[in-house]
Amino acid sequence: MANVGEMQSHGAGNTAEFAAAMRQLKEHSGLTYRQLEELAAEHGEVLARSTLADVLGGKTAPRPELVAAFVRACGDGARVREWLEARERAVSSVRGQGEDEAESGTPGRRTRRGMGLRRVPALLLGLAVLTLVAATAWGVGLTSELAGSGGEGGGAPAPLGDRTVLPQGSVAIRPILAGNMCLTDGNAEGYDSLVAVQRPCEDVAPQETELVPAGAGTFRVQWYHPDHGKGCLNEIAARTGAALLEPWDDCGKTSRFRIEPSDSGGSNEYVLRVVGGGCVGISGLRKSAGAPAVTQPCDESEGQIFSISPTSEPVGDVAPG
Repeated sequence: MANVGEMQSHGAGNTAEFAAAMRQLKEHSGLTYRQLEELAAEHGEVLARSTLADVLGGKTAPRPELVAAFVRACGDGARVREWLEARERAVSSVRGQGEDEAESGTPGRRTRRGMGLRRVPALLLGLAVLTLVAATAWGVGLTSELAGSGGEGGGAPAPLGDRTVLPQGSVAIRPILAGNMCLTDGNAEGYDSLVAVQRPCEDVAPQETELVPAGAGTFRVQWYHPDHGKGCLNEIAARTGAALLEPWDDCGKTSRFRIEPSDSGGSNEYVLRVVGGGCVGISGLRKSAGAPAVTQPCDESEGQIFSISPTSEPVGDVAPG
């Protein structure tokens, strides 16, 4: 059996080696992904097949609760604590890597753990860009490199109709039906990875949100957290049937959005259209904290309208366009 002692003797110094040990345990159990999911559910635990497949494939680091559910389902429940300690050592080794090494890892979905990136220079550049935007005329072009965005479009956001350019640097994206809320990470029912939800704006910091040019007038919604690193929102399907937005480390493989002025007439209010899909809205038009963002057919309803403003602006006091 691939027990923890064997993992330690082979190093298990990173998440790839830990994933290999998990694969060995699954093979030893003789269980399929579906059977593991069903066994976990019998004990009131969530072990989504798609998420487990990504973990065992080395695409993303496992969360502690997933490791515990997996080990118990495989019949090695007596060693759950040892597996969790081994997982922490493996993830901690990733946290200790430098930015270049961390960003060169295997792309895929993210759990927003174990990514100890540092981006102080980029933050300073973002502040400089905000100053430049405020001091120049409408439609001025700034490269994504100046914004510290790393977008593949190679250009700046274009003017949107008679509105000014979208804000550069750190922004707040607020559902207009819940103006004191901002889009940030959280948990959704029926899905065990972090996804986009609405929560009070004061609870978002120190996470930052940026709109990264992605070419042809499109953007990616990028999150950055000093402890968890960088990730961009990607449309994914949950078991409940909802189309959620999950942050992925490999931004080049994530959803692109067309950010269009809404017909509401409000200042700095926009519709986020997924390229090749629908529009972003709040599930069930809910105003409560924790309600997930979903993609749904575009209907121009209030539930699909968001204000976008620099984070320096107070809630409810969005500057006119």
